[in-house]
Amino acid sequence: MKIIVLEGSPNKHGSSNMLADEFIRGAEEAGNKVTVIDAAHADIHPCKGCVYCGYEGPCVQKDDMEHIRRQILEADMMVFVTPLYYYGMSAQLKTLIDRFCSFNSSLNRKHMKSVLISAAWNNDNWTFDALEAHYKTLVNYLNLRDCGMILGKGCGTVSMTRSGKYPAKAYALGKKMKG
Repeated sequence: MKIIVLEGSPNKHGSSNMLADEFIRGAEEAGNKVTVIDAAHADIHPCKGCVYCGYEGPCVQKDDMEHIRRQILEADMMVFVTPLYYYGMSAQLKTLIDRFCSFNSSLNRKHMKSVLISAAWNNDNWTFDALEAHYKTLVNYLNLRDCGMILGKGCGTVSMTRSGKYPAKAYALGKKMKG
């Protein structure tokens, strides 16, 4: 299976990317081919809402998104990776997702698998509610097949994440992924 990991953290070595690395390790050991897109550091402009694309491209903007689009459409699974800074996904990941507009129909037809991986400082029962709701809406709207979530509560620092239970959970989820 081809898996595309969409990382939305501006901190390349932060907690959410650490969890993504463990998911990737497990997924590759299970025989999957994994590609990582660093959305936070790619040249991706916000969607203009002009609908020049007609919801099936090409986008009027000339940035990294055309290359990313091809990679996503070649994949069987998307993994959304984001730190939880303010009760939702990072602006960097959201900017990439908003650009799905230019290939919305193709995404809908694929019925791709998906996973959400996130890390947050807070360790309470409601911290991830808005992010989970947004992810479930994407799953529904894009006809994705939800294969799970790793919601790293209390992963405010790399050392907290490394010593916690979530890296092992991310690895185990990745290891379960088979085409």
